[in-house]
Amino acid sequence: MSKSGSIKSIKSSPGEDGEAKGNYDPVGAGNDEIKLEAKMSLLNGVTVIVGSIIGSGIFVSPSGVLKFTGSANSSLLVWTISGIFSMVGAYCYAELGCMIRKSGADYAYIMETFGPFMAFIRLWIECMIVRPCSQAIVALTFSVYVLKPVFPECEPPQDAARLLAVCCICILAFVNCWDVKWATRVQDVFTYAKLLALFIIIGAGAYQLAQNQTQHFNFENSETSVSQIALSFYSGLFAYNGWNYLNFIIEELKDPVRNLPRAIGISCALVTVVYVLTNVAFFTTLSPQEILDSEAVAVTFANRLFGPMAWTIPVFVALSTFGAVNGILLTSSRLFYAGACEGQMPEILTMIQTSRMTPTPAVICMALLSMIYLYSSNIVLLINYVGFATWLSIGVSVLCVPWLRWAQPNLPRPIKVNLIFPFVYILATLFVTVGPMIADPVATGYGCLMIFSSVPVYVAFIAWKNKPKIFQKAVVNFTKFLQKIILVVGKPKPATV
Repeated sequence: MSKSGSIKSIKSSPGEDGEAKGNYDPVGAGNDEIKLEAKMSLLNGVTVIVGSIIGSGIFVSPSGVLKFTGSANSSLLVWTISGIFSMVGAYCYAELGCMIRKSGADYAYIMETFGPFMAFIRLWIECMIVRPCSQAIVALTFSVYVLKPVFPECEPPQDAARLLAVCCICILAFVNCWDVKWATRVQDVFTYAKLLALFIIIGAGAYQLAQNQTQHFNFENSETSVSQIALSFYSGLFAYNGWNYLNFIIEELKDPVRNLPRAIGISCALVTVVYVLTNVAFFTTLSPQEILDSEAVAVTFANRLFGPMAWTIPVFVALSTFGAVNGILLTSSRLFYAGACEGQMPEILTMIQTSRMTPTPAVICMALLSMIYLYSSNIVLLINYVGFATWLSIGVSVLCVPWLRWAQPNLPRPIKVNLIFPFVYILATLFVTVGPMIADPVATGYGCLMIFSSVPVYVAFIAWKNKPKIFQKAVVNFTKFLQKIILVVGKPKPATV
């Protein structure tokens, strides 16, 4: 099944990749399978990455880095190094993304390099906990800031905030099910809005610097403990989380060999500059202690400088979080889709809606999981438990670069990074993962238990091939029922769970 401008069937013939690239035939581009067709431009790619990285954190609580560094200058160094570190990782991902052109990013890279078991562990943690929890938290932040004018003197009721968060997720799920172009337009508009807000803050900071407001820029009280420094980088890198999101939807990016590295480079450089300058702006007006004590630093900053126009910042925070929810939903649904294409998630998630040509089942699945987590008593704690696993898996993904150079040296590599970059990144990843493990072994222990919960699931639903016929028949019938309800089709393959 194919439709111009929507999906296409990739025929297995040497050197055919749909882009007139000679004999270039990357992994994943030469198989008979229904695939999402490229619709995203370089600009769309930049806005997906920038919009996914910049959520509510830089507006609400940039104090995580400051808490573990102790001084303004030390925190600015950590913000800068974290941005450079993210660019190094993104550079390595550019080689992997152009070599293994499958949706799913690090999941696809680990699958290709280390096999299905390691890939499933990554898929389980990311799909079942990290992504839906993150989306739930960002949606809740959106609803709290939207309701703030209605409840100016107190916190909005939890039920009202959750209901509005559900509405936010449902609206964006509909947009993503309707048309990929709609989703990318939403991402474009809200990315511009959040950048405008940050540029306003940076402009106010520049004015303060011109007034010689530099009293807070020093290294006084800087931390020297290695574990504290590791935790500061952990917080800084978490703020940059999302630089790899474009790789999750690489099948939908036009000319990825050219546009993927450009989009990553532009986005990471832009976000690094914006993050550092925004923190500089905060320190021109607020002391380190005031930043640590503030529940919403950007709002405190605006109240101090903007007078009657201070209300604009909560509005921009709401716009920023709305765009971040869209970015998480757009990219995460492709991770579900990629896992299903490898037979590690239900077959229904591989299917495409017949009229809109979007991965509707995967979008709906991601939205439903997020809404379930909205009613969890402590979703932030869940993310903290598996946070180290996220960075560890990214480190394993970067390890794929030197591993594949050794194991499969003949794979086509349109982009080839110097091996010094992946080795530096892997060592730094070990530093920022081992530090939190030592500092908080209890949370690490819970996180490991959650990771190991993937093992019985893998054994029962993936490794065990000869399931009872009655079970297989029930799964097939349920899949057919969902196909009729959602009007989706895909390449026939044995039903999996």
